[in-house]
Amino acid sequence: MKRRADIRYSEAMKQQVISELASGKYQGPSAAARAYGIKGACTVQGWLRRYGRTDLMPKQVTISTMQERDEKKELKQRVRELERALADTHMKSLLDEAYLQIACERLGVDPSEFKKKHVTKLSEGPKQPGEDKR
Repeated sequence: MKRRADIRYSEAMKQQVISELASGKYQGPSAAARAYGIKGACTVQGWLRRYGRTDLMPKQVTISTMQERDEKKELKQRVRELERALADTHMKSLLDEAYLQIACERLGVDPSEFKKKHVTKLSEGPKQPGEDKR
């Protein structure tokens, strides 16, 4: 497997790229990276961080209304509730499986055979009063 060659840039070059970004010659780190033949904008962004010029990094602006923020908050709360309910259901399923295993051991019945025999009865559910037996 070939290893990628590390490219080292001089301090003077790093400072020049940063100063040209500060002067407005380039729109952002990606444009400066392209102009200088630097493989990725992340390299230039790292230099900006290192030299304390985070003001030149691209900013992400989110505009939302109070209603959107409230809705987002409610949705996050709903996700947490559903995750808790899922965890509870999973725990109940594990407990039911353990109870079945213990009961089958005490009765001397194979759990897989018990499931095969009784799964159709469980899936049909309880009969409604007045339902005809056909």
